[in-house]
Amino acid sequence: MERCHWCGTDPIYVKYHDEEWGVPVFDDQKLFEFITLEGAQAGLSWITILKRREGYRNAFKNFDIQSVARMTDADVERLMQDPGIIRNRAKIKAAISNAQKFIQIQEDFGSFALFQWQFVDGTPINGKIKSKKDFKATTKISDWFSHELKNYGFKFVGSTVIYAHMQACGMVNDHIAHCFRHKEVLALGNQL
Repeated sequence: MERCHWCGTDPIYVKYHDEEWGVPVFDDQKLFEFITLEGAQAGLSWITILKRREGYRNAFKNFDIQSVARMTDADVERLMQDPGIIRNRAKIKAAISNAQKFIQIQEDFGSFALFQWQFVDGTPINGKIKSKKDFKATTKISDWFSHELKNYGFKFVGSTVIYAHMQACGMVNDHIAHCFRHKEVLALGNQL
């Protein structure tokens, strides 16, 4: 069974690749989880974050947006002592602030999913990746999406982070063409 080269052989990475990466997500809580984890990953490897995912779920109240939005400076100090997450003050504060901005987008658009999926007209893009050289770090759409999030005041949402978010939650199918998940994820997108 062929997979995308990037997931290697680590069981956590393989499971993420095989079950989650590229599957279209419309649940706001799950989207908040992804955008928070992608922001935490900035400057680090994704496997570093995946190995701490349960720690993040515990630290950020299972990514309950309202609960995270109400976190205080005392929570930031507590989380700075939490070995289950990356103890970066700016990223912790950004997760809390981003939850508040996330709620604003929900109020403005009805859901974060509606806001997010407008950038691809509600339909996943087939990345048509045939080899490693076809992988991108950003696109015009991720530039636009990132820009709009920054207009709301989001932090740690540069275009590279947002393109990774788009890949993770199925806005784009960047499974390499010979990967067994490419056709499966493509079929999921075609059902929308």
